[in-house]
Amino acid sequence: MSQGTALVTGASAGLGAEFAKLCAAGGYDVVLVARSAARLAELAAELVKTHGVKARPLAADLADPTAPPEIFAQLAGTPVDLLINNAGFGVRGAYTETDWARESSLMQVNMVALAHLTKLFLPEMVRRRSGRILNVASTAAFVPGPFMALYYASKAFVLSFSEALSNEVEGTGVTVTVLCPGATRTEFAQAAGIAHSALFRGATMGAAEVARVGYRAMMAGKSSVIAGARNRWMIRGVRLVPRSFAAAQAGKLNLS
Repeated sequence: MSQGTALVTGASAGLGAEFAKLCAAGGYDVVLVARSAARLAELAAELVKTHGVKARPLAADLADPTAPPEIFAQLAGTPVDLLINNAGFGVRGAYTETDWARESSLMQVNMVALAHLTKLFLPEMVRRRSGRILNVASTAAFVPGPFMALYYASKAFVLSFSEALSNEVEGTGVTVTVLCPGATRTEFAQAAGIAHSALFRGATMGAAEVARVGYRAMMAGKSSVIAGARNRWMIRGVRLVPRSFAAAQAGKLNLS
């Protein structure tokens, strides 16, 4: 029997696809959201065949402000038990030189769509006294990020927003978890133009490994989790140094 329904954004590749596989393996029917209808259909077919769950591809561009309410409307009558807000992307470059249209889309996808989907699905979860939400932030949330200023700021928003909501819903039967990965081997780095930066020349985690950390934390009802011992130690160190120093170091990594 189905454990319920999981909605995963950014599901066509990387962390999103791995989250979808974990949800399906756990017995959840899945709703897969991303821009690429073809890739979603391929993943949906794989999940149905491998796990015997229902898998619904739902092509949508979360850079479009109308996408969250349209997704919500298409799922009318289908209770969402797990909401995994994973979609996001980055832009590298000096803020004086980067493209505003792309950065505006970044804010819409990384922050506004995440908050809007949460706004739409959370009240019903609270009413049912059952549900789990996982929001994907980043270790970038803990420091200012010169030359990726809006990306780092967007992840700081996700971290703060999620931790606040986690506190708000205590005792309701609903949990909100925020996952903070470090550098992870996905298509994100190539799209952001940082695949060859110093950030990815050191040790990195795989998408499946990071997704497992986030999924387990969500199912355990934890409010937050940093993926990887190395990243946890790094963030502890960051908290001990002046933010101006942390910003300078992040800027060097983003430029190199």
